[in-house]
Amino acid sequence: MWGLRPALDKYGVQLTILENIETFGNLSGGVKQGWEANGLTTVTLQMDTEKAFGLKGGTFNVSGLQIWGGNLTADNLMVLQTLTDIEAPVGVRLWELWYQQKFGDKFDVKVGQQSLDEEFTIAPTANTFFLSAMSGWPGVPTIDLPGGGPAYPLAALGVRGRAQLSDSVTLLGGVFSGSPIPRNSPNGPESNPHGVSFPLDTGALAIAELQYALGSSASGKPSADGPLPGVYKIGAWYDSYKFPDQQYDTIGLPLASPLSNGNPAEHHGDFSLYGVVDQMVWRSKDNANRSVNVFFRPMFTPFGDRNLVSASVNAGFALKAPLPTRDNDIFGIEMGTVWATSGASNFDRQMQLFHQGSIRPFARARPFSRLATNSRSRLPR
Repeated sequence: MWGLRPALDKYGVQLTILENIETFGNLSGGVKQGWEANGLTTVTLQMDTEKAFGLKGGTFNVSGLQIWGGNLTADNLMVLQTLTDIEAPVGVRLWELWYQQKFGDKFDVKVGQQSLDEEFTIAPTANTFFLSAMSGWPGVPTIDLPGGGPAYPLAALGVRGRAQLSDSVTLLGGVFSGSPIPRNSPNGPESNPHGVSFPLDTGALAIAELQYALGSSASGKPSADGPLPGVYKIGAWYDSYKFPDQQYDTIGLPLASPLSNGNPAEHHGDFSLYGVVDQMVWRSKDNANRSVNVFFRPMFTPFGDRNLVSASVNAGFALKAPLPTRDNDIFGIEMGTVWATSGASNFDRQMQLFHQGSIRPFARARPFSRLATNSRSRLPR
C-alpha cells in the first residue's frame, strides 16, 4: 500500500485488509429461487506494544467490518442454519476492540470487545476449510442466545483468560456481556447497527473450555511420523439473561391460543454443554501434507421450554492434497443439523390447531434471536 504497511510495521503495527466475495444460488427449494452476491471487507489493526513503546507481552487489536450484498438465507431459504459465514445485515460496524497481555509463556488475559467465535467452540478442520456459518459458531448459541451471542458480526465486552497447563492442555474461560444487543431491542444485528452500543445491562455470559492437542497439531507442522495429530475439547456456557418461553404466556395459556395475553413467560438463565473432536485418521507415508481429518462437534441444552433448538451437530472430513503435486488442494464434505425443542414443536402444533393450519414461515423468532446471520473467523482460507 505505497509503503504504508512497512512503515507501520516499524512501530509494531500491522494492518490487514481482507475482502471476501461470494455468489450463491438455489435452483430448487426454499420460498423462491434465485442468486445473491454478497461480500465482506474486514480491516484489522494490531499493535505489538513491546515494539511500539516497550510494554512486553501486550497486543492491542481493533477491527471493523463493511458488509454488502444480499442474504440468500433470509431472502430465499428461510432456514435456521445460515448458508455462509459472512451473511449479515448490510452496513459498516466496529467488530472487535481489545487488549491482550501475556504473563510469561503460560498465561494471558484479554479485555474488551470480543467475538467468541474467534477462540471458543472451534473445530479447526471445519473452521478452516468450510464456508457454512455453522462450521464456526454452532447452531445452538446462534439460534438460542440473545442476538445469537457474541459472534460475527456482533461482539461483546468481556474478559477472557487462557492458561497453558502443559504442552498439550489449555484452559480457556471468560465472562462477557449477556447480550451483544441492547435490552428490549428488536432481533439481531440491526439493534446494534454500528457495533458501538456496548450494552452492560443484559446479564452475563460465562464460558469455559478445556482443550487437548495431540501430536504435531500443537505446532501446526506436518510430520510423516509420530502420532496422528488431533484436537479434543469439552466446554460449557451459561447466560444469565431472562429467556421467553417458547410455548406459554405469563398466565399459563398457550401463546397460540386466542385467549393468550401474548406475553411469553420468562425463565432465568440458559445453559449448554459441547464437545469437539478433530482428528487426523490417515497420513501418507510419502507426503506429510496428504492426509484425512475428521471432525465431530455436538452441542446441546437441557432447556426445551426457553429455546428454539435443543441440540446441534456438525461433522465431516477433509482430504488434503488429493492430487499429486497439488499440496494446497482440499476435498471435503460437511453436514450440520439442529433439533427443535419440544416447546417450539408444541407451539407449531397449537398454531395449527387454533389457527387452522397456520405455522410460522420462518422459525418463530423469540426476542433477541439472530436467525439469519452468523459467523466465524475472518482469517484467510
